[in-house]
Order: sequence, then structure tokens, then C-alpha cells
Amino acid sequence: MKDKHMATRAVTMQDVADHADVSRTVVSLVLNNRRSVHIAEETRGRVREAASKLGYRPNASARALARQRSDWYGLVTEIVTAPFAVEVIKGAQDRASLDGKYLLIASTDSDPDAETAAIEQLLEQRVEGLIYATTWHRPVTVPALAREVPTVLVNCFDVEGRFPSVVPDERAGGRRATERLLKAGHRRIGLLNLDPDIPATVGRRLGHHDALREAGIPIVDELEVSGHATADGGFVAAEALLNLSTPPTAIFCANDRMAMGAYDAIKERGLRIPSDVAVVGFDNQVLIASYLRPALTTIALPFALMGAQGVELLAAMAGGQPTTTQTVTIDCPLIERASV
Repeated sequence: MKDKHMATRAVTMQDVADHADVSRTVVSLVLNNRRSVHIAEETRGRVREAASKLGYRPNASARALARQRSDWYGLVTEIVTAPFAVEVIKGAQDRASLDGKYLLIASTDSDPDAETAAIEQLLEQRVEGLIYATTWHRPVTVPALAREVPTVLVNCFDVEGRFPSVVPDERAGGRRATERLLKAGHRRIGLLNLDPDIPATVGRRLGHHDALREAGIPIVDELEVSGHATADGGFVAAEALLNLSTPPTAIFCANDRMAMGAYDAIKERGLRIPSDVAVVGFDNQVLIASYLRPALTTIALPFALMGAQGVELLAAMAGGQPTTTQTVTIDCPLIERASV
């Protein structure tokens, strides 16, 4: 417990020194575990006991200034508002902790001014590097301040090519989804895709085509419908496919929300999943995929792995390895459930 006269202010090294009847230098050496200087174990014990009794906490800012490093990485992100992408934060923190590092998280809500202010604040805390992460895979323009320390982008990429990035392998994921449907015996497979011209739309469609071509199945334009990435968008797009004179026997939905809408469209026609129409989604939004009936087979976005790989790159750069602008792609695994 702190002494009463210290209750209204932070306990200092000098307070510990006075309590233990040693010099401030001795306190610093003991509390920083410096073994290169001989200090009697009895004295070390007395200093630690005094620090514990008084409730001493080291001044992180002063220590960072002295050591020219803080043991902190900054994470600039909008992800704190996204329920399933939060795994990026967990993956990054778990990987950072292996090196005794921690994350300082600044929420930005995709506001450029807020991003600049957040980076300024993190730099003032002497972070050793920055992770810049987004909810959905897209090109970004990173505030110039980020160039002052090692910086890695996660789930996005720099339009100017200045920073390394870690992104999901959208194309391989799209291919894996369609291969699963082909393996189940389907040959007429519909694609419900996202809004045009975003990386996920392009990559997942290319992967879908790769799988069809390898199986010797022609690509049919009428079997591909783009729609808004919502349940309503999936319902409308699935209806368009089911209204074809020869409807598909399987549908690859480019996200799980669209799959939820496709389920409704299929069931409204009295059809069953998967015996009449099989469905595969993308994202692995667990609150959707696990609770649809039947549960949705889907491709997982590897948020935790992307966060971990981002910190892996950042640690290498902060440790002195040359700055790189490489793009690392992370595999998107199939999560098998009951819709195929």
C-alpha cells in the first residue's frame, strides 16, 4: 500500500530509494535487472520490497526515451467497429506478445483526418512501428507521417507502393470454393459476386474461373450475377439465377451475407439445401455461417493470420532488416459445414 503522503502523486524512483535507504542509481539498476553491476542480494530484495510496498510503476515514456524504443507497436484501424474482422487485432497482439511487445490501438473510422491525428499520437508515444489495418480488402492512401517508422499494411495495400502489405489470397479462395462444388458433382454453378472493381470481386471471380477451366467446364455469363454485398442483394441475385430456364444446381456466394439471402430465395421455391441446390459462401462470418440451417460451408478470411504476419514483418523491419514493399498473400481455408 502507498504511504498516505504519496496517495495523490506517482511514486518515483527517489521515493523507493529513500524508503530502501539506498541511492536512486541503485534503485534504477535493481528495477531494470542490471546484473553487470554487483549489488548484494539483500539490497536487491530491499529495493524490490520497497517498490512493491509503495506501488511504484516505471515511467514508460521516460524509459522509451532513454532506450530509444518502447516495446509498443501502434495499430491504426477502423476494425474495432467490425465484429468479425476484430480477429486481426487478436492475431497481431498474440504475435507481438511472443517478442514481449504490446499494441497501442487507435480507432479511426476511415476518416483521413482521424488517421493522421491517430498516427501523430502513436508516434508521440515512441511506438517502434505501425500496423495499418482495414475491415475489407482495398487500396488505401496512408498518411505520410507513417513513413517515420516501419509500417506494414494489413488487409489493404498502398496505392503508391511505399509500404509492405499482407492481404488474403482472394483468387485461391474463389478457386477453392468452386472446387468444393465440383467435387460434389455439380457442373452448373452460379456465382453471386460483390460490387464490381474491388479486389475481392476480381480475385474471387478469377479463382472461380480457374476451377471451371481446369474441370473443362465452359464459363457461362448468365450464371454470374453481381449484387450488393448484403442479404437483400443475395436474395435478388439468387432469384435471377433460379429464374433461368436451366438454373444452377449450386451457387458460390462471394460473401456470407449474400449466402444468407440466397438461402431465403432457394427455400421460398420449396427447394432444399444441399440436396436441390448446394451453397458455398465466403468470409466465415461465424454468426451467419454457423447459425444458418443447414450451416454454411464457406471460405474463411484469415484475419488472425494476417494480423500475425503483419507483426512478423514489422518486427523484422523494426529489428533492422531492410524496408520492403513486398505483398504477402495469406491462404483462405475452406470451412466445411453442411450446405454442400
